[in-house]
Amino acid sequence: MQQTNRRDFLGLGATLLASAALAGNAQAEEKNHCEIPPKNRQLTLVKDPKRVLSPSTIITSKKGKNYNPVVTLNGWTLPYEMKEGVKEFHLIAEPVVREFSPGMVVNCWGYNGTSPGPTIEAVEGDRVRLIVTNKLPEHTTIHWHGLILPNGMDGVGGLTQPQIAPGETFIYEFTLVQSGTFMYHPHADEMVQMAMGAMGMFIIHPKNPKEHAVDRDFCFLLASYDVAAGTYTPNPSTMTEFNLWTFNSRTFPSIDSMNVAVGDRVRIRVGNLTMTNHPIHMHGHTFEVTCSDGGWVPKSARWPEVTTDVAVGQMRAIEFTAKYEGDWSIHCHKAHHTMGPMGHSVPNMLGVKQDDLTEKISDLMPDYMYMPMGKNGMAEMQEMENMGMALPENTLPMMTGTGPFGPIEMGGMFTLVKVRKDQPKGDYSDPGWYKHPQGTVARKSER
Repeated sequence: MQQTNRRDFLGLGATLLASAALAGNAQAEEKNHCEIPPKNRQLTLVKDPKRVLSPSTIITSKKGKNYNPVVTLNGWTLPYEMKEGVKEFHLIAEPVVREFSPGMVVNCWGYNGTSPGPTIEAVEGDRVRLIVTNKLPEHTTIHWHGLILPNGMDGVGGLTQPQIAPGETFIYEFTLVQSGTFMYHPHADEMVQMAMGAMGMFIIHPKNPKEHAVDRDFCFLLASYDVAAGTYTPNPSTMTEFNLWTFNSRTFPSIDSMNVAVGDRVRIRVGNLTMTNHPIHMHGHTFEVTCSDGGWVPKSARWPEVTTDVAVGQMRAIEFTAKYEGDWSIHCHKAHHTMGPMGHSVPNMLGVKQDDLTEKISDLMPDYMYMPMGKNGMAEMQEMENMGMALPENTLPMMTGTGPFGPIEMGGMFTLVKVRKDQPKGDYSDPGWYKHPQGTVARKSER
């Protein structure tokens, strides 16, 4: 039950659940996060939201399981208890504080202290009991997105069940009759509740562990938020002008990388609960879409891709064999979605000389930092940040992240798949930057 590389993460509510988190390594694989919550969890009131941290990725032990547990990026798997042959899970819907990246925390709604909530994992054929307590300031429900179940367990408030009022606890119970990649989210005031981050993943493993087996199995949810500069709470009325695009409510470079060994069969499961589609593109390898929220794709229906579009409300699982060493990018291919907070009404200043204007504005408003940007492109934002440009409170730069060759100039929906020959089996720790063999890096021409 010991854990290493711990970072506390806390959720905000009437009372809050504290848990331990880690950047996984080979030893922690066998020791951390099992079905019984760590004894050092305690109810904690967050007095200063700026101190709230998000978890590093928690690696679930394989001990006692006939399946390979998923690895939720910057997240964790919900513990359960066996009660007379039924797997019993407890979910608490509550306000939480999520650290999107160091320097920015957001008031969200989530489950059990985090947003997105913990991943639920079970096996095809299991009987599950999901006990849901509502600590939100309004009524809620939970819909089990993509699951085949009795109609009265579907979680649509007013249609298949009464709403769960604040302070009430409801019980959902059903048998899992399928396997695959699914989600959970409210079907009650969902415009507000999902805009605030109330969502999670539900993974059902095949009854036969040899079916669809992989060496490494990762998952994360796509989410978008509109958090105005200098503020802490998303605007739930926004429909298109979002300014934060996230993998599991984290922005690059604070999204954990997916670290694998050469020869590993790798699955990456992606769910989309934003209000637009996301073409997820991976560098360095081709992959196949092997599963959707409708089930597994027959091998005869698959084809090689390097980009798959994940539409609103969809799940996609992609698989590939890690053949080529390196630090390979995986990201949404919509350019704005790999940036941080930005205004969408900024005038186009490409090619416009602004030196004189800058001087006049500085004379008129000496206490106002005016930064002329856009004449030569948006990369100068990164340069100004490196020079110490002040940002509004609780606001991230548009582009951030530094690699072995300088600024990466990415944010939002972007992370890395790190493939190494010497990455041990079951070791999910970050191997650091790839060391390129001599003569294999693009170089400046001497001509």
